[in-house]
Amino acid sequence: MMKVAIVTYDSKGSYPDYNEEDENLVLGNILKNLDLDYKLEIWSDPQVDWTQFTHLLIKSPWDYFDRYPEFLIWCNYVRSLGLKIFNNMDTILWNSDKKYLLDVQKKGFQIVPTFFLEKGNEPDLEICFQKFDTDHLVIKPTVSGGSKNTLKLDKNNWRIQKSTIDSFLESEDYMVQPFIEEIASVGEYSYLYFNGQFSHAVLKSAKTGEFRVQHYFGGQVQQVNPSSDQLHYLQKIVNEFASETLYARVDGIWIEGVFYLMELELIEPYLFLFTSESAKNNYREAVKKKLGV
Repeated sequence: MMKVAIVTYDSKGSYPDYNEEDENLVLGNILKNLDLDYKLEIWSDPQVDWTQFTHLLIKSPWDYFDRYPEFLIWCNYVRSLGLKIFNNMDTILWNSDKKYLLDVQKKGFQIVPTFFLEKGNEPDLEICFQKFDTDHLVIKPTVSGGSKNTLKLDKNNWRIQKSTIDSFLESEDYMVQPFIEEIASVGEYSYLYFNGQFSHAVLKSAKTGEFRVQHYFGGQVQQVNPSSDQLHYLQKIVNEFASETLYARVDGIWIEGVFYLMELELIEPYLFLFTSESAKNNYREAVKKKLGV
């Protein structure tokens, strides 16, 4: 008998849901309407007996990057149980550290230029400013989400924040990228794919004076309709890295007709289902197909 766990996290208000809709509830309603036995379970709860489930739907483990060693142990444990997991655990483990961007780049896809900093090393950010030919950098952990510990640095006064940067690098690896002006002036695009097929797309725009586009920093979301040429290119990325996934979100920007990948979200992306009924329907059909019902 099929029994499904919707895998979520222990919410303490750090990563709030969109007010428009709780996607855990949307997924729960889909399973309920399919007459399936399901429960919402917190991935880090030691009291959960994962062996009672046949399927795990990884939906919102939004604190995994705050508890990364623990998360890796959990991932390997549930994988050992032989459960059907979506997205599959190999994909999740690969996607959990943003060094996966190097794999994307090696396959010939354009990414936002990135320099990786190893834990314990003292960064020479002057080289990064020169290498990227920019006056502003963004630095963030390679294992992160929700703009955690993300800083925007100015070429002329970044040393004011050097002690903060050094303290960050004492505990984990970081990545440095040039600040892309188009993010502030236009926004960041998110393209949603279910079962490897395009569903819908949104543009996330930062509020005036802010560089982070997340809704809890005041960002706005609007639905957009990508061109056929854009979808043709984006599909290549999905086919290469996410063809077997239940869900995938391709985040990036277009500059003079070239798409620069910022993130390929395969663990716990917000799916922007509230933007249209077709988005919900596409998700519902994808869940049904993956579960074989």
